[in-house]
Amino acid sequence: MINSNEIFEKEYTPHIIKWGMSTTLLGVLLCFGPVAVLYFVYGIMPPWSAIITGTIMQMSVSGVFYVVEPVSYFTILGIPGTYMSFLSGNIGNLRVPCSAIAQDAADVEKGTPEGSIMSTIGVATSILVNIILLSIGVLLGTSILSILPKPVYDSLNFLLPAIFGAILGQQSVKSPKIAAIAIPLGLLMTLLYKNGYLKFLPGIPVYAVIITTIFGTIIIARILKEKGII
Repeated sequence: MINSNEIFEKEYTPHIIKWGMSTTLLGVLLCFGPVAVLYFVYGIMPPWSAIITGTIMQMSVSGVFYVVEPVSYFTILGIPGTYMSFLSGNIGNLRVPCSAIAQDAADVEKGTPEGSIMSTIGVATSILVNIILLSIGVLLGTSILSILPKPVYDSLNFLLPAIFGAILGQQSVKSPKIAAIAIPLGLLMTLLYKNGYLKFLPGIPVYAVIITTIFGTIIIARILKEKGII
């Protein structure tokens, strides 16, 4: 009898990690392609002081997300979905929702081999559709947006909050006790940020809201689980 879990752990996962690391590193190198062209073809090179200053500024804003996003998204995306998502982008607004919906539609548990497989299918489908629609948008996007009524055009700004709200509602129904922890904690941290109580932190302290909400929910939920409450 074929042991599907053993195949997943010993054959499928190492294969995914091998190709995931290779393609991700290739993507990193390709990101420097335009810079290489500017330097080697046109001889344009900013001073090192500007490069170092820009790097420090960018790291102060987004450096924390290098740790927070992989940890917070991994449980939904799985290993293959994580590699695919971080290579293709649009993680929070496309890959994670598609992954979660695919797993819920197949009625599989997140974090399991079955969940990882369904996440892979959901993420892969979203990337394919994304490429098609993005190609159409690049070619026709401006002309389409120009003929939209202003209320419709303005409403597009609410697409991302609507997606996150839908995911929040979906997961809250499935895990109401955990939602009862995450939602008040997120609201509290947001209020602290909006009212300037986090200004003592370096950079733009919105990262403190994300870190505290994610890891705070994990820690509290684990404590409650150990006590048998959830």
